[in-house]
Amino acid sequence: MNTLLELQNVGFAYAGRTVLEGLSFRLERGRVGCLLGPSGCGKTTALRLIAGFEPVMAGEIRIGGQVVSGPAVHLPAERRRVGMVFQDYALFPHLSVADNVGFGLRRLDRAIRRRRVAELLEVVGLAGLPEKFPHELSGGQQQRVALARALAPRPELLLLDEPFSNLDVDLKERLGREVRDILKQQNATAVLVTHDQREAFAIADEVGILHGGRLLQWDTPYNLYHRPADRFVADFIGEGVLLPGAVLNSHTVQIELGALEGEVPHECLQGCAACGRGCHVEVLLRPDDVIHDDASPLLAEVAAKAFRGAEILYTLKLPSGATALSLVPSHHNHAIGEKIGIRLEADHMVAFRAPSEHHAPNF
Repeated sequence: MNTLLELQNVGFAYAGRTVLEGLSFRLERGRVGCLLGPSGCGKTTALRLIAGFEPVMAGEIRIGGQVVSGPAVHLPAERRRVGMVFQDYALFPHLSVADNVGFGLRRLDRAIRRRRVAELLEVVGLAGLPEKFPHELSGGQQQRVALARALAPRPELLLLDEPFSNLDVDLKERLGREVRDILKQQNATAVLVTHDQREAFAIADEVGILHGGRLLQWDTPYNLYHRPADRFVADFIGEGVLLPGAVLNSHTVQIELGALEGEVPHECLQGCAACGRGCHVEVLLRPDDVIHDDASPLLAEVAAKAFRGAEILYTLKLPSGATALSLVPSHHNHAIGEKIGIRLEADHMVAFRAPSEHHAPNF
């Protein structure tokens, strides 16, 4: 592995309040990572520490194997070979597109600078607009200029701070895909911070979930969705519900909709009988785990519905009173209060040991 960025037990506090604690992850060259979490979780602070805008109060940050932040080290931001794309783009309003992109190349020969600017404007799809000024561009075009400017000096690492928060949803999704393509084309290593999981999943190879200043899981988008490390990650990523279940043996859990095969929580096997039997758990079900089936004898009542074009997301009330979600093709248009047949079709199991106050499943 060729690690470019590594954080080891990084901590930071502000005015006596802990903002980050024990933050550790690594990112390989050419990969795109993302710190994802709700407002106030510490993700922008982490980006500022990597950039060198703030000193760490504990732990170390390495870029290319060099310690740039640590107990006795703080390499200035301008010496870290790090590029930054800010939330508000931070373009110079009095400079043209070409001059904005070439701003960090002023020490290069004019002909070399001109070629690099032209190359990047071609890459970001703005080859015909070098003489325009920022106020003459759309939000998406301004974002491309900011990205080209950050890439121009060929930084070791690119940091993007909520780069699409000022854009509408459709443009955000399209530009997110384009930015990933550009980063991959340039073989750039980048870290993005955002609160938008769709944005994170569209761009990043690996995503870290931050909550309360702690990194809960650093993993691929697929694993975060299908193998969340804890309840917060399970709840934060995607849509789903936690249904009560009872452990039947070391690899089977019974829930209201049927039996699920998979990995029983380790603490259940330790804390209950040798086989784990009798331990109460909570099982994560995603909307695609519950299938609408008119032939099924198991009925659920439609409690709510959200039309999504090709599909409808149904909130279903089960016989026990618990609720589940089901994503159904929209030609199956059922009314609120109607009962529909459903069946369980989950190809793996995600379960957590139930809290101590959790009651036995009601089914």
